[in-house]
Amino acid sequence: PPPHQSHDASVHDAVAGTSAAGTFSRFLPDKMAVEKRLAYSIVQFLRDQTHCGSLNSDEQESLEVAVQCLETTFKINSSDCHLATPQPLREIFLNSLLKNDIVTLPETSPSPEDIERAEQLKNEGNNHMKEENYSSAVECYTKAIELDQRNAVYYCNRAAAHSKLGNYTEATRDCERAIAIDPSYSKAYGRMGLALTSMSKYPEAISYFNKALVLDPENDTYKSNLKIAEQKQKEASSPAASVMQNQQVQQLMSGMMSNAVGGPAAGVGGLSDISSLIEAGQQFAQQIQQQNPELIEQLRNHIRSRSFSGSAEEHS
Repeated sequence: PPPHQSHDASVHDAVAGTSAAGTFSRFLPDKMAVEKRLAYSIVQFLRDQTHCGSLNSDEQESLEVAVQCLETTFKINSSDCHLATPQPLREIFLNSLLKNDIVTLPETSPSPEDIERAEQLKNEGNNHMKEENYSSAVECYTKAIELDQRNAVYYCNRAAAHSKLGNYTEATRDCERAIAIDPSYSKAYGRMGLALTSMSKYPEAISYFNKALVLDPENDTYKSNLKIAEQKQKEASSPAASVMQNQQVQQLMSGMMSNAVGGPAAGVGGLSDISSLIEAGQQFAQQIQQQNPELIEQLRNHIRSRSFSGSAEEHS
């Protein structure tokens, strides 16, 4: 920081007796460590560029000068391995762009050998999906992506595997990547809709299912899942969604279970026979029916829509 800022902080401490200077001094090493790690990553990136074979001698010399300047300025060298980040700088930069819906594809296309191997890994992942080995499927799709980052199918398939594992946030990120690579890929919109539905983000899910149907209007799976999301959105704002939170309903259920299982009506041994439980259930349903005639039908619809029609979906 400029000298006058440091001086102001010291004066403030002397007058007010606060610990600002101490806090400020503790912050500086952390800040410098971050800057050193960033500089180290930049140096590693520049060194990688000098070995890529696409630069002439003058360009390589310019990069080497830049590396020396950075190492001198930030007092680092190639042996400072503790400054290395878990991911290369280029990968960090690419991931940041992808998270903001901006895609920068690799400058060079993968080799034919890498494309062939990536397809093999994708097929292996598909087989793992059929066998319900979802973690293994994620691993295969990830390896395929490492070989070919331009293929939207690999991201979309990995999204399906993440969803099966309940990793819905990761699934939505992979769908975003697939859509950014190929905006006309309907399956990516459909799988995004499924993940968002599982996260109870029904309006967003409805939007993505509609986008999928624009691209593939005759797809019955998208139509069915759209109806499910719309029904769940309706239920979320209906009395049926909050009925179990209603204090009166909770009291009714408590009384029903007390009488049927452990109360006087059940006899000394608890539940005397199944008919007492059935009778208590019927009484409960009748009371709910009287309070809200539409509630029972809404609950029935909710039960019918519990399963997704995309469970048997084929993978690309």
